[in-house]
Amino acid sequence: MSVVPPVPPPQPGAGGRHRNRSGVDITGAGVGRWLLHRLVHRLPHPPRAPVPALAPPLAFLRANRAVPTCTLIGHCTLLVQLDGVNLLIDPVFSRVASPFRYAGPRRHQPPAIALGDLPPIDLVLISHDHYDHLDRPSVRALARQPGGMPHFLVPAGVDGWMRRAVPALRATPERVRGFHWDETLDWPGATSPLALHFRSVQHWSNRGLGRNRTLWGSWAVTHPHGRFWYAGDLGYSDEPRQIGEALGPFDLAAIPIGAYEPRWFMRAQHVNPDEAVQVLRDVRGRTGLGVHWGTFALANEALDEPPRALAAALAARGEPADRFLAVPPGTTLSWGAGRPVAVLSP
Repeated sequence: MSVVPPVPPPQPGAGGRHRNRSGVDITGAGVGRWLLHRLVHRLPHPPRAPVPALAPPLAFLRANRAVPTCTLIGHCTLLVQLDGVNLLIDPVFSRVASPFRYAGPRRHQPPAIALGDLPPIDLVLISHDHYDHLDRPSVRALARQPGGMPHFLVPAGVDGWMRRAVPALRATPERVRGFHWDETLDWPGATSPLALHFRSVQHWSNRGLGRNRTLWGSWAVTHPHGRFWYAGDLGYSDEPRQIGEALGPFDLAAIPIGAYEPRWFMRAQHVNPDEAVQVLRDVRGRTGLGVHWGTFALANEALDEPPRALAAALAARGEPADRFLAVPPGTTLSWGAGRPVAVLSP
């Protein structure tokens, strides 16, 4: 493994808190007003129909060492396979996205792949420390993976939380590594190394009372067989364009399309579907995959609204419907350099 150091590493600001490079500070101002409006108006409204889930091609995924794939397990949890390496992104397999076992936003469908049915995971990538992206029971279970613990690649500061929260890591602290923005790690693939790039986007972090004390960001994975970008959570800024110029074009880009209403409160932290299409263009993504919708009700829009809004945004911008996909959990896409994105059947 080799590491390219950041130039320069981001330094926390006043009080040890990180700040967005865009200059936008995302505070908790207005959260009480939003929650009261949500309660009074009984938002979000229920979906028109339950968000479906598909059965993924498990036997193929367990045996696959050659075909680049991406499986949406639910919300932002993705299984990405590239050149024999299995990457699991933002694993959340619990019933709720919350610090509490029985309270908080609940799942509206089970994970499309159960933890015990995953292929052996080599790398776990975390974008930031929010509960719908970093789940203590899930990372603890992954650390007990039969056949050996995966390596955890996390934003700077989250590595300390991991070593405290995951008992297995106390004996093997080298299995988790914190990344600053602009750091790159080379990881061996079957034919050539994967380059994993941690890049900044506009968002924030908080777990408990430590707002912005850990970093947040996006992950790009580049390899001769394909280039993939996972946006994490983000508000619209110039950073995806910078990422696209530096590391694109991307064959597949996983971008949030949900948790965007009301705009007066969510705009700085979550793109809406129209902005997500612009992010896809900015990052030079050939095909988009919508994430961050349909599993946890985190904002005012209904769970099934984002795909309809995405379809309208694509049409308004003159983009083909298959430029940016909103697929049910369990969908497995094949992708890669020089090949069209396609849905694999179970």
